[in-house]
Amino acid sequence: MTVLSIIFYGLAVLILLTTALAITRRNLVHAVIYLIFSFFGSAMLFYLFGAPILAMLEVIIYAGAIMVLFLFIIMMLKAETLEERLFPLRQWLPAAGLGLLYLGIGIVMIIRDPASRSDLQSAVAEPRVFGRYLFENHWLSIEIVSLLLLVALVGVLILGKRFGRTETHIGGEKS
Repeated sequence: MTVLSIIFYGLAVLILLTTALAITRRNLVHAVIYLIFSFFGSAMLFYLFGAPILAMLEVIIYAGAIMVLFLFIIMMLKAETLEERLFPLRQWLPAAGLGLLYLGIGIVMIIRDPASRSDLQSAVAEPRVFGRYLFENHWLSIEIVSLLLLVALVGVLILGKRFGRTETHIGGEKS
């Protein structure tokens, strides 16, 4: 078993674990954080497979932009109470442990022996070629997804305003 095989299986286990933690958390902020860990693991797999552009896009688009949008939606709806926002140590330990594991695997991937045998074929595409292919062949899909994200954002703003209203009665008390 080569170093690349060990890294691959380690990343696969970490991605499955963090995704399982993301879908089983009751606190939405914790679920998003575990999903971000899962996206970082997927980016490491793309990098391992010789697709650094896809790894970069995974981190920038999914772990970055879309997860920030999810966090914005969660905070707009104010889904958690004050007690749920405070993180006890038992919630920090799994996240910190998984973060250290990802960091360790990333370091091993970067400093591994360059002379080691690799069974994986490298498929590197220039950003210009990849962008041209994407926008020439799949432009309609990109426009549909961007429109759906815009509609979702407007819907959340409407929901946030509806939940944020307080009614004032004659006596000046808020309900």
